[in-house]
Amino acid sequence: MKLLNSLTLGILLLLSGQPIAEAAVAKANSNAAATAKSGGRKPISRDPWLGAIVVDPSTGKVLYENQADAKGYPASVLKLMDLLIILEKIERKQLSLQDPVPVSANASKTGGSQVWLAEKESFPVDEMLYALMVQSANDAAVALAEKVAGSTAGFTELMNQRAKELGMTSTVFHSVHGLPPAAGQEHDVTTARDLSLLCRELLKHPDTLRYTSTREHSFRPNVAGKTVQMRTHNHLLSHVEGCDGFKTGYIVQSGYSIAVTAARHGQRVIVVVLDSISLKVRDAKAAELVAKGFAALPAVGPGAAAPASPPAATPNKAHK
Repeated sequence: MKLLNSLTLGILLLLSGQPIAEAAVAKANSNAAATAKSGGRKPISRDPWLGAIVVDPSTGKVLYENQADAKGYPASVLKLMDLLIILEKIERKQLSLQDPVPVSANASKTGGSQVWLAEKESFPVDEMLYALMVQSANDAAVALAEKVAGSTAGFTELMNQRAKELGMTSTVFHSVHGLPPAAGQEHDVTTARDLSLLCRELLKHPDTLRYTSTREHSFRPNVAGKTVQMRTHNHLLSHVEGCDGFKTGYIVQSGYSIAVTAARHGQRVIVVVLDSISLKVRDAKAAELVAKGFAALPAVGPGAAAPASPPAATPNKAHK
């Protein structure tokens, strides 16, 4: 009905001879369509964001924040928690990158972004993590969760437990992938500040940047007709100096989010933009915040010691 009303208003104004900005009409129709798609709920995205933050990961110091405690929906950015839990289990020798991850019927039926896993297929943890981070594959998220915890519900418990341990006090996870909730389910909820805590912890794990810096990677490379050439959704990797991670997210109800990190001259920043109104605005503002973050750091001149950063791996250039 809202979509019809927007179209009707545009037609009436045109017939009456009143000038109309073409972009304004398109925006109204787009907003109405988005509201219809989200089940009648107006998206919570804001221009330029619902919340944002810039952090120095070496000290935890906040370099910039704006509505950083506003609660929003992380969408696929929450897959960074999946990655953290799995990397920690690998480092504790509870899991191996070579361990097989079987695909259940449940995983194979997961929608949204995917690598089209089929029931009874099996792939190493390492390949599934590339699918999770590069393709943002929801089916891989489910398969990995079932491998690690026996079920998505069990893995979600691990996610919430780890969030609590990290001090992510405004975060509640209800899914392992960030897709819109089904009837009777609830949204995943977090804040820009909470996501920055997660990102800072991830930088302590060398393999984090190996996955999140990868721009392209082939999934099922040796299976004719079923190979998926995965390409990252994080466009800042190729457009912002020093950018080597982390993850983007989008659903209609929340708009566009990104958690990103970049390193320059021995210094590093973390930027989180939560629930922006458009992909273009999100990426532009995230790039601006990266620059703002580096400008706020102490200058590192020739011969001066660069501030210490959490251990981080050199990006894997083989897949770029």
